[in-house]
Amino acid sequence: MNDFIQAGYTVVGTENNENKLLSFLKENYPNVIRDTEINIEELKAVLGLPIDEKVNGYGLNFVGRNFARAKYAQKTEKELRLNTTLSKNIDTTGNLVLKGDNLDSLKILKNHYSGKIKCIYIDPPYNTKSEEFVYPDKFDKEETEVLGLANLSESDFARMDFSFKTKQSHNGWLAFMYPRLLLARDLLSKEGVIFISIDDNEQANLKLLCDDIFGEENFSSSIIINSTPNARNYGHVAKMHEYCLMYCKDLYSTETYELVDEKRTFKYSDSVGEFNIHPLYNSDESFHIGNRKNLYYPFYIDINSGDKDNFYKISLEKNEVYTKEVYPPLSSKNKIQFVWRWGKEKASKNLNIEITGYLTEENEFRIVRKMRHTSKIARSIFQDSSFSGRKGTAEVEGLFENKVFDYPKPLQLLKTVLNIGAEENDIILDFFAGSGTTGHAVMQLNAEDGGNRKFILCQLDEPIKKDKPAYKFCIDNNLPPVISSITIERLKRAGEKIAKEIEEDNSKNGMFEEHKKQAPDLGYTVFDSTEAPKLKVDDKGQIAITENDTDAMSRIYNMIFTVGLDEPTQVPEEVVKDCIYKIGNHYYITNSQKITSDDYSSAIKNGKVFIDGWTASLNGTLQNYKEDVKIVF
Repeated sequence: MNDFIQAGYTVVGTENNENKLLSFLKENYPNVIRDTEINIEELKAVLGLPIDEKVNGYGLNFVGRNFARAKYAQKTEKELRLNTTLSKNIDTTGNLVLKGDNLDSLKILKNHYSGKIKCIYIDPPYNTKSEEFVYPDKFDKEETEVLGLANLSESDFARMDFSFKTKQSHNGWLAFMYPRLLLARDLLSKEGVIFISIDDNEQANLKLLCDDIFGEENFSSSIIINSTPNARNYGHVAKMHEYCLMYCKDLYSTETYELVDEKRTFKYSDSVGEFNIHPLYNSDESFHIGNRKNLYYPFYIDINSGDKDNFYKISLEKNEVYTKEVYPPLSSKNKIQFVWRWGKEKASKNLNIEITGYLTEENEFRIVRKMRHTSKIARSIFQDSSFSGRKGTAEVEGLFENKVFDYPKPLQLLKTVLNIGAEENDIILDFFAGSGTTGHAVMQLNAEDGGNRKFILCQLDEPIKKDKPAYKFCIDNNLPPVISSITIERLKRAGEKIAKEIEEDNSKNGMFEEHKKQAPDLGYTVFDSTEAPKLKVDDKGQIAITENDTDAMSRIYNMIFTVGLDEPTQVPEEVVKDCIYKIGNHYYITNSQKITSDDYSSAIKNGKVFIDGWTASLNGTLQNYKEDVKIVF
């Protein structure tokens, strides 16, 4: 790697991210730095500023916080290997499944998908007694030194060691979630939103953690889900609900969407369609003539134009026809002068179309708006039985004819949060994929409304215990007995079910060709996680690259993920087998020692060239083109 840099090549993936201010403080004022974080009170002391000893601040502190923060910044030592056996429709799909530790997967995704994910849903471990959660990430003395925490005291290390190895530890759970949620924040688009399912065990801690990561001002809702309608008569209060925390990347930029209100009925109709009515004035006393003068103006009603529903024609100009003057009323409680919701310009464009006069039962004239919405803003309580855990279990059993997963989330829950947080062409991420409900929901929604949503699922190859039905299912179906096998098999079976249902609908008698549905994207590209090559020093002091049996196509995909310019779901076009592939005018080269000078010059002439540093050598041919290529590690 250093050889390429010293030889004058541009090397991708080794950028110097040194913080000069932090280095200065470490060198000159080491007491200001504690476990790679700045001690504000020490910094104030150094600067000679007053210190309030009584103020301790407010926020969430936990054992291992700085260690977890360092885990977020640590570069992953994993890379991806294309799994063609488990993938489906690789040539056409826009969906991804990444097997392996989601901490590594999120870091790999970051180069291309940073700021591009519209909606994230996760169902992380709940840290309950039955789960026996223990901190799973690498932790030992050596790791703390690698992460720059060499000055960690023995007592601090002992506290972390105890917390991380204790079952159901709040500290361990928070240290596990912290770096993953930081990465999730990086991946969310400015308009994006994240939903996190949780129960009472960690809800309070998770709320504070998310306030810290996403900002308290970006908290949107704590949705209550009636997950156990038939709660057991156990304890002091039978627990029926779980939570789903909803945070925005930026509350004022976030776009969310209303849900279809299937129960809504309408009282009136006109040439445009059905509608209900709502007063045009704003009944919020904080909006009044004192601060919204532009929204205080009169309408004029033609009192001879009433129809059977007591609607009357209106104008913004007074004349011999429009004579009855109407202003917004006063508030009944404090006699505050209300104002209209609309300004004059918008009102003038909608006169007698979307706004009209109305005579109330109290014989008072009002200006009303016609409400034609068939949707409504989501409510913070999800009560319907379709959100119950039993429903999720039944759905998985229906696909597998067996109970292969404990507590899968119901399809309707995912469809609902996705309808709130994403539109028809957005990317949805779930990095605790579990039984694959999120992927199933994306495919189902696309089948129902013709959308083109894409999913990215991350799931650890977590071993399944031998006494579980899922273990026998995997063995009987020649699948590795790990949770990711269930994730992918669910996607496969759900896709087949959706395709069959569409085919049956299209074959009904009398169905016109133009009304037939097209099957959505039911495929997915699967990648395994594997150790990335490393530089090591052998017994003779020589630097060598660790053995890596990754195939050429996987090396190309790893470059695509690392460079971040091209959508990783695209299939690269082969130029020279096992060596050169391209997407658009971007050329990706592996096994560069096998290609000719003409191959190099052709690629350079037609586009940008990226070369796999792990399979490259500083030969004469490559030296001739060092100004025109970038080396990728």
